[in-house]
Amino acid sequence: MTPTLGVGLIGYAFMGAAHSQAWRTAPHFFDLPLRPELAVLAGRDPARVAAAAERLGWAGTETDWRRVLERDDVDLVDVCTPGDTHAEIAIAALEAGKHVLCEKPLANTVAEAEAMAEAAERAAARGVRSMVGFTYRRVPAIGLARQLVAEGRLGQLRHVRAQYLQDWIADPAAPMSWRLEKDKAGSGALGDIGAHIVDLTQHITGQLVTGVSAVLETFVTERPLPAETGKLSGVGGSEMGTVTVDDAALFLGRFSGGALATFEATRFALGRKNAIRIEVNGSAGSLAFDFEDMNVLEFFDGDEPAETAGFRRVIVTEPEHPYVGAWWPAGHGLGYEHGFTHQVVDLVTAIAKGEDPTPSFADGLQVQRVLDAVERSAAANSTWTEISP
Repeated sequence: MTPTLGVGLIGYAFMGAAHSQAWRTAPHFFDLPLRPELAVLAGRDPARVAAAAERLGWAGTETDWRRVLERDDVDLVDVCTPGDTHAEIAIAALEAGKHVLCEKPLANTVAEAEAMAEAAERAAARGVRSMVGFTYRRVPAIGLARQLVAEGRLGQLRHVRAQYLQDWIADPAAPMSWRLEKDKAGSGALGDIGAHIVDLTQHITGQLVTGVSAVLETFVTERPLPAETGKLSGVGGSEMGTVTVDDAALFLGRFSGGALATFEATRFALGRKNAIRIEVNGSAGSLAFDFEDMNVLEFFDGDEPAETAGFRRVIVTEPEHPYVGAWWPAGHGLGYEHGFTHQVVDLVTAIAKGEDPTPSFADGLQVQRVLDAVERSAAANSTWTEISP
């Protein structure tokens, strides 16, 4: 019989629901070395957490996350709370001997992320594993892009362009949420979605961002306080609250291999729902990806003769592509939720093998240092700011 891995999830809103679906689904499509058991769901409101547990498939509930760490039926703690609680929960879980999956960005500050990475290093010496949830790494087309770069198909990398465009708060009447409060979220579009494109470009290129010059902007400084809350946004009431984070972040960068980079993260791009756009140009070829067409990777081979050269539209649904063999016949596309399932597969496999999964807390710390440099650059009139190692 396959050994079990008891999971305790902290938080049950948007990310909690996505993670729950992944924990339920992964063992039904992949041959996992450990069988996840959805042991307990934690949230502060007893009625709401009970309703969420029933809906999402969790066996029990807790209203204090500390109780999750005390349970013998929990081997892994999955942290899906706002960023201001990540460090406290994750460090305590690791010290309690629980494996940890923590949503991105890893923390709200570099100091918190450093403490988390240090705790993860200590825990790893005892066989306790940790991973940060940069889920878009697990999109098959992103996996193929990384493979093409690693194989040298693009040659020397020269340009990296990355955008993450959304429009869910473009309406000034959209209500406040914790994602718009710096003490809870750390930053706005920068940390919420900009962190993803920093991680993705570093993952694809195999290089690190070494310096930035940045601008941050807040377009709407006051919003209605929520009368009702939903999975991501809510319904505004009559009272107003102050937005204390950025609405948009733009920055130039340079990668450790010398490539120039441009990054843009905004939640004010009307008509763009979840457009993660990445293009990499090298001396021998180029690739381009847009999450709104997530099963496609465009590839330009610079060795093709000029009369037939052009971007090739690769449908990334073949069994040979990363993760795809466990799913549907070729041509039958995957969706947003599949990345979370692949994340579970990689994490569970690493735990069973006694290996440290990626992206690690150290990887999350490095992204946090980039975000911090962006904020410091923007505060100093876009001064070029080096990323400390």
